[in-house]
Amino acid sequence: MRKDNLTWVSEFVLMGLSSDRWIQAGLFVLFGAAYLLTLLGNGLIIILIGLDVRLQLPMYFFLCHLSVVDICYISSGVPQMLVHFFLEKETISFTRCGVQLFFSLAFGGTEFLLLAAMAYDRYVAICDPLNYVAVMSPRLCVALAAISWLVGLANSAGETAVTMCLPTCGRNVLNHVICETLALVRLACVDTTLNQMVIVASSTVVLLVPCCLVSLSYSYIVAAILRIRSTQGRHKAFGTCASHLAVVSMSYGMALFTFLQPHSTASAEKDKMVMVFYAVVTPMLNPFIYCLRNKDMKAALSRVLNRSSELKH
Repeated sequence: MRKDNLTWVSEFVLMGLSSDRWIQAGLFVLFGAAYLLTLLGNGLIIILIGLDVRLQLPMYFFLCHLSVVDICYISSGVPQMLVHFFLEKETISFTRCGVQLFFSLAFGGTEFLLLAAMAYDRYVAICDPLNYVAVMSPRLCVALAAISWLVGLANSAGETAVTMCLPTCGRNVLNHVICETLALVRLACVDTTLNQMVIVASSTVVLLVPCCLVSLSYSYIVAAILRIRSTQGRHKAFGTCASHLAVVSMSYGMALFTFLQPHSTASAEKDKMVMVFYAVVTPMLNPFIYCLRNKDMKAALSRVLNRSSELKH
């Protein structure tokens, strides 16, 4: 398709991580295992929260949404990556590329906003425990979750539209494993100032603002914990938000590293590796962090297993 001497391609060729068949076979096993563990781990969290009435709390309401997001996010790119390991030429059509970009941005943005909502929940629980039930009402929880999803989807729609409108003048070799904003912008043969502004605005909305809100919440949380006189009390208070803090540090850390570094050609390989780690490893680790570091989740899992054991006998 040509317009004003500019060319839009019909498909993109993905460079992937390696052209060596043995390395690709090893990556297929690793990514396949990570994908299955992500589905099983996050699926288990959703099932436990749905079955155990003791987990019908705001914190676990948001955790359930986070698990859904993780499943959807990793499913937006990893299945295609697994299929491409068996193909000589890793291609993706223009339309599929746009769809993949939209969903990866939507679920990624929604996750950051949900983490901010969870930070606010922990702030109220520790800094204003007497009013926790009144403040974190079901209506507020639903509203915060709905805002996270709607802002994530709207932000993704805008960034995807602007990115996919870029002409590449026939260049279609994408130095990435999936369709990703920065990789697509690097292919453009026109001025990308508008796109850079959109990327900055998008990152501000779904990354920097939530990150600042999380930092503010935890500054109050740490101050409140330090005012607790007993060591046991401080450990108990910190234990209620340790899992969330671990996930926040990992998720925001990877995203900030990707989007705040200079976007030169030399950083393309770094962007790709960080993106792969964030897209594959983070969704897999989240359920392990919450299940292993959370006493309520471990207790719920134990009750469900005991219940199923009793039914068998």
